[in-house]
Amino acid sequence: MTNIPDQSNGANKRITISVDAMGGDRGPAAVVAGIARAAHKNPQFEFLLFGPEPELRKLVRRRSRLGQKRKLMDCCKIRHVEEVVSMEDKPSQVLRNGKGTSMWAAVDAVRGGEADAVVSCGNTGALMLVSMIRLKKLPGVDRPAIACLWPSRSPGGFNVLLDVGADIRADARNLLQYALMGASYARNGLELSRPRIGLMNVGTEENKGHTEIREAHDLITSAAEDANFEFVGFVEGRDIPSGRVDVIVTDGFTGNIALKTGEGTALLIREFLREAFRATPLSRIAALLAVTSLRRLSKRIDPRRVNGGVFLGLNGTVVKSHGSADAVGVASAIGLACRLAKSRFNERLAARVASFNPGGQDERGGTAEAAGKERER
Repeated sequence: MTNIPDQSNGANKRITISVDAMGGDRGPAAVVAGIARAAHKNPQFEFLLFGPEPELRKLVRRRSRLGQKRKLMDCCKIRHVEEVVSMEDKPSQVLRNGKGTSMWAAVDAVRGGEADAVVSCGNTGALMLVSMIRLKKLPGVDRPAIACLWPSRSPGGFNVLLDVGADIRADARNLLQYALMGASYARNGLELSRPRIGLMNVGTEENKGHTEIREAHDLITSAAEDANFEFVGFVEGRDIPSGRVDVIVTDGFTGNIALKTGEGTALLIREFLREAFRATPLSRIAALLAVTSLRRLSKRIDPRRVNGGVFLGLNGTVVKSHGSADAVGVASAIGLACRLAKSRFNERLAARVASFNPGGQDERGGTAEAAGKERER
């Protein structure tokens, strides 16, 4: 058995990112500003922008040069689309009437092979449904999941948390698939050869939790060796930013609440620190002395810099940016999409999930788990 050959060495292939320029609370100005920041850091990448061409062209032309006599317009192609998916639109409405929207067109660019990944700040439910309909699920995936990076004490500085909102329900089989997809994300996205997987629960004892979570514990335990990850067992909410695990698996309801709670807590800490150092003349002097450390801390806990949830389990790379993201947040989401596209992550994920069939045999006689492990690497 041989590994999947690289289709590109990563240095010569131009990576194209499709962007829904009209999604998000801050409008296209923030999206274009984020693209400009991302393009400045990644000059080899190109962008397809979907939205009203007159408005987008004006915004793109306003951006300063990216360096070496290169303008943002040089790496952007604008596709005119008039309709927009709003945050209030129901996914079912978008499915029936959304073919003329910027979100639909941006996803279709990946489906048609024009782009390597898509980024949108728009309606999460609509984006997931459109992505599932247009890109389809990978073979072997029952429910896609949204994975996000979480600042942590792990050596790489981040842990992976999934699902954070693709589906509020998850049975034992779904949680097993999340573990497989999360391990693949950590292995190929964070370069961890043997990721540590934890299953979120209300306690670490094996008798804790409802029936399905205990069943998932048994399934993941059985799959760990063949899928080449270390299962540390049940973990609690306090373990999400710890160095104990690399991937935390949970249902979308719990994961989304944890994500929003963490973001709110990070912002609260920043505000408390700002108030504390402005309280008295002495505290202002202390802030001046500690300015470098404070900037480092602020950057480390800034949720904008880890913005971007990846839709795992689809035939294409989709990154969902927060709807309220500013230029920094949008640039982070685009940077994540670029890294995943360049590393051919989705191909490796497809090999892992499609070939994993507990107890089954692949068409060449070996175990499906072993085949997936070899092809993924």
